[in-house]
Amino acid sequence: MGVCLHQQARWEAEDSLAELEQLARSAGARVADTTLQERDRLDPRYLIGKGKATEIRGLCAGVDLVIVDEELSGSQQRNLEQLLGRRVVDRTGLILDIFAQRAQSREGKLQVELAQLDYLLPRLAGAWTHLERLGGGIGTRGPGETQLESDRRRIKTRMAKIRRDLEQVRRHRALLRRPRRKVPFPIVALVGYTNAGKSSLLNALTHSAVAVQDQLFATLDPTLRRLALPGGRVALLSDTVGFIRKIPHQLVAAFQATLEEIQEAEILLHVVDISHPHAQLQQTAVEAVLGDLGLADRPTILVFNKLDRLGRSPFQWRPGGGRVATSAKTGAGLEDLRREIVCCLNGGVAAEAATVREAAGAATAG
Repeated sequence: MGVCLHQQARWEAEDSLAELEQLARSAGARVADTTLQERDRLDPRYLIGKGKATEIRGLCAGVDLVIVDEELSGSQQRNLEQLLGRRVVDRTGLILDIFAQRAQSREGKLQVELAQLDYLLPRLAGAWTHLERLGGGIGTRGPGETQLESDRRRIKTRMAKIRRDLEQVRRHRALLRRPRRKVPFPIVALVGYTNAGKSSLLNALTHSAVAVQDQLFATLDPTLRRLALPGGRVALLSDTVGFIRKIPHQLVAAFQATLEEIQEAEILLHVVDISHPHAQLQQTAVEAVLGDLGLADRPTILVFNKLDRLGRSPFQWRPGGGRVATSAKTGAGLEDLRREIVCCLNGGVAAEAATVREAAGAATAG
């Protein structure tokens, strides 16, 4: 279920809803139906209009779960669940569920748990509506508030412990990086929208066999592989979690430890699925997250991937200048990319880092 505000382009809301459907399938759901409502503003009680919510209730026969393509407040989620008679999950809760399924390392599991607790904390009040306070004055506090405060305290205590554990993980990572710095291989990090083909590109460039799946958020934990470059040079290629539009702020905050691999990189390979109808929008979403991480000025090579899915190139492209077109599936453009990485390591595109975004935007639009 999605909402299209009148100041928003309808195609953008439809694309976001289609992406939500992909996320739902990645989480293991079978999607029965989708619906989109146009509104002037979001309803503070139900997010959508009550009439639309009542209409959706009539479509819910045999449905266990309703997923909403916005972040719901605790009261909105509770009101929708009461009206629909079904469990309701918002986009953030769905993404957190996918991350909980996919995290493999101790670090990843801690990061997901921290994000889940941060998400749960403001929503606790809805779990105790059957034990609400008896009155509003001193001496009238009911058992519900006592239990609520107890749960909040336990969650905050757990979150503090997870943060301490993650700090130990960061210190351990720093120790592991010391030998790496003694053998000064430059680090090249793959970044990009989820399902842009980063893991496939890592496999193609390093002759590895990292698991690849055609679904959103298939890779969560960081992967590091040796990358041979022209002239006998060697670099370390890092693959990390993909980004997405409307990325939950809890995830950006919780995954700082994993994102340190990007922070350490000398060069970023921004992988864009050039076959996607809204590649420009995805590119902009990734650049916004990189800006939040303070990486907007890091030397970046734009890698327009999945060239094999196009009948012809959609833009006039030439090698160099911080732009490379590739196909991880067929191997097209991989040698050009290796040469461009060497050029960048030698300072060839560092001076152009500020103009790469503008040039790529014009190329994609063309």
